[in-house]
Amino acid sequence: MGLMRIASNVQNISEAIASVIKVDVTVVDSQYIRVAGTGSYREGIGERVNENSVFGVAIKKGESFIIENAGQHAVCLQCSDANNCKEYAEVCCPIKINNEVIGVIGLIAFEEKQRDEILYNQNNLIVFLNKMADLISSKLLEQNSTDKLEILAKEMEIVLNSVNKGILAVDEEGRILRYNQSALKLFQVKEEEIMKTNIKDFIGLATFESLINQEYKVKNKEFAYKKGKYHLRGVFDTNPISINNESFGIVFIFSKLSDVLSTVNDISTGTISTDFDEIIGESVIFKEVKLEAKKASQSTSTILIQGESGTGKELFARAIHFNSDRAKAPFIPINCAAIPEQLLESELFGYEEGAFTGAKRGGKAGKFLLATRGTIFLDEIGEMPLHLQTKLLRVLQEQMIEKIGGKELIPIDVRVIAASNKELEKKVLEGEFRQDLFYRINVIPLQIPSLRQRKEDISTLVDYLLKKCNSKLRKNIREIDSMSLEIFMKYNWPGNVRELENTIEYAVNMCNGSVITKADLPKRLINRDMPSNITNECSITSIKELEKREIQKAVSYFSSKKHNIADAAEALGLSRATLYRKIKEYNIKTVSE
Repeated sequence: MGLMRIASNVQNISEAIASVIKVDVTVVDSQYIRVAGTGSYREGIGERVNENSVFGVAIKKGESFIIENAGQHAVCLQCSDANNCKEYAEVCCPIKINNEVIGVIGLIAFEEKQRDEILYNQNNLIVFLNKMADLISSKLLEQNSTDKLEILAKEMEIVLNSVNKGILAVDEEGRILRYNQSALKLFQVKEEEIMKTNIKDFIGLATFESLINQEYKVKNKEFAYKKGKYHLRGVFDTNPISINNESFGIVFIFSKLSDVLSTVNDISTGTISTDFDEIIGESVIFKEVKLEAKKASQSTSTILIQGESGTGKELFARAIHFNSDRAKAPFIPINCAAIPEQLLESELFGYEEGAFTGAKRGGKAGKFLLATRGTIFLDEIGEMPLHLQTKLLRVLQEQMIEKIGGKELIPIDVRVIAASNKELEKKVLEGEFRQDLFYRINVIPLQIPSLRQRKEDISTLVDYLLKKCNSKLRKNIREIDSMSLEIFMKYNWPGNVRELENTIEYAVNMCNGSVITKADLPKRLINRDMPSNITNECSITSIKELEKREIQKAVSYFSSKKHNIADAAEALGLSRATLYRKIKEYNIKTVSE
């Protein structure tokens, strides 16, 4: 609150008083520093005055008074400069703010004529000086308010520039009034250019006019901005600038679409990380698949994972993603069979506002956009309708998507991993799946073996799943007995690992001791155990063994024919693709066509 902050104003007021009253004027602050002065006091500005001087007494007492006979007054007798004083009379008036003395203003007579004038008009002078003191205090209060506003403005500038979103304030014509550094960076505009631009240059005339109809308030409105080779897709929120229901403009808050999508995915899927070590299995056939998957994770090519339900296709897909250079980006799974056909397209590609009845305001980003720079996992892709297969093929070929109701193609950077528990080759032959799409997604094929093909892993899986269920159910089951394990080894597990996990969880729930016995197992396993024993006793050949023998017989019989594989497939009632796959599965030697 020091008077030195308004020293120039105080000096101007002092000079104005001196010119009217024809006496010298000086102002001293509460720290006894001369702030202003006229005449002989001008040279002493900035110097410290004696605390026992008239000014010091006025500051301490906080009262106005007049010294008629300088050198003889009681106050003068306390001053150390009393013997050298050349003053004839003096009028002092404290300067206050909220009853706090912040200084004193004084009129000094150096001649008898000046003293007579002071004494003759002393009452008027006291009133006048009080008014001048009030003027000085009001100037200081005004300066304090200005300083506070400047500090507030600087604080707001720092806050706005610390926000990583672009902020623009515009008037009702779209002219830019305020901005932050993030806005300059986002739109790649220089500071000297931003005030010459209009918000319509960034979001388009049509979008700005639509805001007027919506009373300037929207949420997550998408926009596209182009400047030379620079392309920006983003979203913005708006809020009206209004006082007493009168509008003065709009505040825009801009974000890159990729940043928004990353935030969404960090919340929804970012924490579900999977490593290949979490995929349990030590059998030779399973290790080979894991090795192939690890190699595939370092590629950007599309992958087709096939295998029965419950074999862990999504687990492999997640491990591939989190072992790739896209691991920090989103992994977006979508089950093509679980979503109604009429909704699947909008889920995959999104839609624009007003694209159809019921479309939500602002539109919607589809899964492909949510997976930006990451991986999209299309589970049960064999259930995708043919018309969507066509659109998906175009997306894979062009790396561009088009929203429902959209008018422009949007570039994407997404890796696709597809999966199916059906034989896609068969669906291709039956006309239910596009052959060109099959080739496009089958660049890197992975065939996940069923649990019955790797029964040597059952024991390891049981130990792992037992620990998992103990933790989940807060129990302490040590092991599964040998009889129960034998039942597990004889069972064919049509539901694969998923069924095994459910079985272990059931048994842990039912077990009252520390060891799982046959009595704790689901009835379906116990009931199926008997036919299995009978089968072994009667030496009944399994269907797979019969199939292998018949394929070997057919391949051998037609080996001398020109179209040996085609003829063998026809004789067996199989497609060529299926026969090739089974030949590979059973490791049968052939003579190529």
